[in-house]
Amino acid sequence: MDRLTSMAVFIKAADLGSFAAAAEAMGMSPQMVAKHVVFLEDRLGTTLLHRTTRRQSLTDVGRAYYERCKHLLLDVEAAESIAQDMRSQPRGVLRVNAPVTFGTFSLAPFVTRYLDRYPDMRIDLTLNDRFVDPLEEGYEVLVRIGEVEDAGLVARPLAPYRLITCASPDYLARRGIPQTPSDLEQHECLAYAYGGTSLPCRWVFTRGGKSEEVGANGRIRSNDWKALLYAALAGYGITLGPKSVLDSELAAGRLVRVLADYEGPARPMHVLYPTGRRPTVKIKSFVDAVVAEFGGA
Repeated sequence: MDRLTSMAVFIKAADLGSFAAAAEAMGMSPQMVAKHVVFLEDRLGTTLLHRTTRRQSLTDVGRAYYERCKHLLLDVEAAESIAQDMRSQPRGVLRVNAPVTFGTFSLAPFVTRYLDRYPDMRIDLTLNDRFVDPLEEGYEVLVRIGEVEDAGLVARPLAPYRLITCASPDYLARRGIPQTPSDLEQHECLAYAYGGTSLPCRWVFTRGGKSEEVGANGRIRSNDWKALLYAALAGYGITLGPKSVLDSELAAGRLVRVLADYEGPARPMHVLYPTGRRPTVKIKSFVDAVVAEFGGA
């Protein structure tokens, strides 16, 4: 049997928790999955997976072998991609991770345009707001909001992620227009609850070099900003959201900006890929396109 194929099958079986699931994912029979795992165990002279009729788990040796196999297969994939770099067009599957709001409203429309340009490319786009380890989870490109402190990543800067406050004309006609950040304490604020937390939400505004922080309280809060945008459009309160998304709502007159004399929060944003390897054509192409699209000040 081919050892690299057996390693890939073993990793899939460990990740999915059963031979049957690995077989379905890899288009082979459970019996063939078992043969690949047994081939590795016989070659190594040790057990990699504890198997019962109900569950399976990695042995201590299996866990260490699993980690090394993952890194080895990534190196093999990188070597094969480098061998194809003479081709002028990027091709293959690219695994990308991005924050939910930016990914939904900005990156997803960009991805469809990118795929129109490169028909041999496929994008596997995962959106979540938690910290991900690209090596552990297999992502080749990431977009992150906030400071980058990981020396294992090459970071290309994008335009800062700027937040502004808006409300519907109907809401402002009923409740009045806030003139200062402290006025927000008398309004319905549509608060973003990171990770579903129930901790109080605080909004920070800056003017003339001075910052002012206020509590954002209201009847609606959510861990998904799309829900808050819909609530704002329906006249249920004031939202603090990304300027890049809200500009279109302002232009259409569906929302009105408030506290325009104050600067809302702004955080750095980067597109990143793991260091230590020469970026493949598909990675370089995608990253360059992201920078060209979102790299303005």
